[in-house]
Amino acid sequence: MTAILAISDTQIIGITVKMLMVTAKVSAPILLVSLAVGFAMSLIQSVTQLQDATLAFVPKLIGVALVIVIAGNWMLHELVAFTLTLFALIPTLLR
Repeated sequence: MTAILAISDTQIIGITVKMLMVTAKVSAPILLVSLAVGFAMSLIQSVTQLQDATLAFVPKLIGVALVIVIAGNWMLHELVAFTLTLFALIPTLLR
């Protein structure tokens, strides 16, 4: 016997909203640190009149690496929890 997918529009929208929220929560620390470091480096470059494009790359790379080291466990936990929630929804979506 084959299972029939009976997914309503509200279920699809609910899953999509949860997916977008998890994506925003997981990517926010990396994006905010990259934005802050980029702004600080741009301010330093404008004050010192050093206009080298590669100068901002290394501090951003270090900042993002530190965020991944510090918040990587939490990010992975959020992604695994969302995946397990989706797997738990599979029986309710099949009829």
